[in-house]
Amino acid sequence: MLAYNPFSDLGASIPSFAMQAFLIAMVLLVIGGVVLDMMHKKNVKYFFENAKKAKEAATRELSSGEKATIIAKTVASDIMTSSEFCTFQRRAAHLLGMYGTIIFWVTSAMLIFSYSTPGSAAPVMLPTLWHIGAIMTCIGGFWFWFSIRVNVSAEGHPWYHVMFADLFVLALLASQSTALLWSITQSSGSMLSGFFLILFVVSNIVLFGGVYWSKFAHMFYKPGAAIQKHLAKADGSNSNLPEPADKPKQFGLGIRRESPKNY
Repeated sequence: MLAYNPFSDLGASIPSFAMQAFLIAMVLLVIGGVVLDMMHKKNVKYFFENAKKAKEAATRELSSGEKATIIAKTVASDIMTSSEFCTFQRRAAHLLGMYGTIIFWVTSAMLIFSYSTPGSAAPVMLPTLWHIGAIMTCIGGFWFWFSIRVNVSAEGHPWYHVMFADLFVLALLASQSTALLWSITQSSGSMLSGFFLILFVVSNIVLFGGVYWSKFAHMFYKPGAAIQKHLAKADGSNSNLPEPADKPKQFGLGIRRESPKNY
């Protein structure tokens, strides 16, 4: 089942160029949504203004080599391994979802542009990775949704308590869950394959078309913000924040005394 390429059989009823046009349209929706988000929230303007203030407040000038080292460490730590998450559960769920989604999107593009005609034989690795990527996202995403979310694990809300801010997570989980169901039903010849294909298409339209209203765009801002934070710490500007206290803790563990599960 993992080696099955659903796009090849789909090519018998939907032309390859239609699938390719849909994928390109989704990319354009992401670009348009991010641009609108930047225009409305002025995130990029704030980022550059903050970087200018940090440069003026810097107590030392970093060399090109130091900057390159800090950027490389930030990419390897904060971005590639999500070290900013303080618990194993959140970090593992995030990494599963992030890498699963990347694998799924990349292999989807490769299958659609190269192996979406009837009878086309894709390398076994590509559809296998496509399925594994979707499974990884579902494991990490549903793990996060049912037990790790702050409003579920700490604030006592039920898992089905949905807010508009959940649009990105739910649309992402819906797109890859229905992709798996579509692949399973189509490979087995089930009549439900058309139904799950429609859900797969609709969930992708919501996911990529809802960038302006969801947390999708933050994926593009987060790496830049992490790099700027570490550069500011190294050059002494410290993001215009006061130096951390050098005195030892005097009031016990405080908030770290117990896990926030009081419901």
